[in-house]
Amino acid sequence: MPAYLICRIRVTDPQRYDEYKKLTPAAIAKHGGRFVVRGGPVTTLEGPDEHDRVVVIEFPTMERAKAFWDGPEYAAAKALRKSAATGQFILVEGHPG
Repeated sequence: MPAYLICRIRVTDPQRYDEYKKLTPAAIAKHGGRFVVRGGPVTTLEGPDEHDRVVVIEFPTMERAKAFWDGPEYAAAKALRKSAATGQFILVEGHPG
């Protein structure tokens, strides 16, 4: 069953974040992931407006998503992201229907 990594991000250093964005696609692809949403305009309909960027990544399974998140391919990018943005990262299993 697919799994989705939902990332709600507030960019604090746009230059460093641009560097981070260049590092992630290969690590995501290695684990069978693909971008479903990658940036674009965000409209908050309800609740606090704490983030200016939303990214959704689909993986084939929860295990593959966790392997991406914890893997060495993403480690350097993750460290760079932490210096360029704050956010919330949620992993959720997809619905079979």
